[in-house]
Amino acid sequence: MKKIKYFVLVIILGFQFTACNDWLTVLPENEQVSDEYWTSKEEVESVLASGYVYLRDAVPYIMRWGELRAGAIYTPLASNGSELQTFQVTPDDKASSSWAPFYKVINMANSVLANAEKVQQRDDTFDEAVMNSYMAEAYFLRALSYFYIVRNWRDAPLITAPYETDKISYEKEKSSAAELIAQIKSDIADALATGAAKEKYEEDWATKGRATKWALHALMADVCLWNEEYEAAVLHCNEILNATSSFRPVFVTDPSKWYELYYPGNSNGSVFEINWNQSTYNQSNNLATLYAKATYGYLYTEQMLADWIEETSLTGVNDAVRTLYGGYVTDVDGANYDKASVGYIWKYCGIGFQEQVRASGSEQDPNFIVYRVADVMLMKAEALISMSSSSDSWGAALDLVNEIRTRSKLPVLTPALEELSEGDMLEMVLHERNMELAAEGKRWYDLLRLGKRDDYKYRNQFLINKVIEYNNTANPAWIRSVLNNDDALYLPIETSEIENNKKLVQNPYYQVLN
Repeated sequence: MKKIKYFVLVIILGFQFTACNDWLTVLPENEQVSDEYWTSKEEVESVLASGYVYLRDAVPYIMRWGELRAGAIYTPLASNGSELQTFQVTPDDKASSSWAPFYKVINMANSVLANAEKVQQRDDTFDEAVMNSYMAEAYFLRALSYFYIVRNWRDAPLITAPYETDKISYEKEKSSAAELIAQIKSDIADALATGAAKEKYEEDWATKGRATKWALHALMADVCLWNEEYEAAVLHCNEILNATSSFRPVFVTDPSKWYELYYPGNSNGSVFEINWNQSTYNQSNNLATLYAKATYGYLYTEQMLADWIEETSLTGVNDAVRTLYGGYVTDVDGANYDKASVGYIWKYCGIGFQEQVRASGSEQDPNFIVYRVADVMLMKAEALISMSSSSDSWGAALDLVNEIRTRSKLPVLTPALEELSEGDMLEMVLHERNMELAAEGKRWYDLLRLGKRDDYKYRNQFLINKVIEYNNTANPAWIRSVLNNDDALYLPIETSEIENNKKLVQNPYYQVLN
């Protein structure tokens, strides 16, 4: 792997777990986290904090990787990853092909997992339950990072020990996707096994911004769905959806509360989201700028705008929830929404259903939601359809979809289930995910997951045809040729990684540039 030293001093100084500053322990500047560092519980917490900060740094990559290839949103700017949407990524496109952002998170998680028990022996104030809680968070961060890696590169080095000295070799061969998935599932299971994963934290933001029991179950459900383990996926979804704890995430049925998912964020309907706080800690990001009407770094594609317009027509302008002024705004006034030619993404730059934007000086800190309850509901619906063709299972899946539609003031779907195929049912869930989770970094993984399942049974229906339908930046014939190649569904390994790790073998599709 590329020789990356993980300097955490500056990053930790920009992040807070609590409202106090006493948790901060300054790491040796320009050094890796060595054995001499691990003496107190505060130091464990500081390194854990740096893992969350590195995860924040990865959000621009998460957005590009999760959206641009699918074609529901696109960028007119080459610097924002346009090579992804045209399926012309090369190993030299560092912004699109580097997995380094996630290996930074992984190294911080590895450091905590390797040293927490050692610290507990040195620090009498480091309670075992607290240690296990920190380790549960580290397991989550490592598992989540590897899950992004496996969905984007398929095969990658599996690193479970921290780089604490320069004597450790950075050269390591790739592990298979199956081996990575096994590690991810093992990490989540280990995190849950101790019972130390929290249901809530003292600070409200941390209950959504740090890994909880609920976040672990959501991640495991997602992994099981990806791995075609549908009964297990349902069980983990149910750990959230059927929970009775007063601290559980809940599906918010009040349409007027929908936008609170994004402003101010950390709502009851959220499971895990990556947090910033500009007003208190001067933490900001460029999400509001990237999606703003004035700069439009990202836009909805023509077909996605048509979907928004069609859905708005079902509710009307005055009753629109997740559509007009919720999910998108246009280049015309609301009353003329059906004449719009441009669809702007609203979730990260607005403050409510009306066309009011975030303050340019103090509100440039929208959170990025990784999991929320509606997502879990739709994961369960997909799993129910996939695990059984019984009317009870499909009916339960339809009920979940309609619960979300009702919250969005949309008419419920009433198909004759006996007349539908599995593909028809999955199509219904996929459409709902596209509208409900638009621009949340989900779409490409949804298409790839459905396209590759059952030995690529649905490659044409859910992968090739959907990308061609929505993507208006690449030639359809080119898209079809690329997506018919299994290796091309995944990214190349960035050039410098290959140069620094002689044991790495490039993804075959990119060994000879197309």
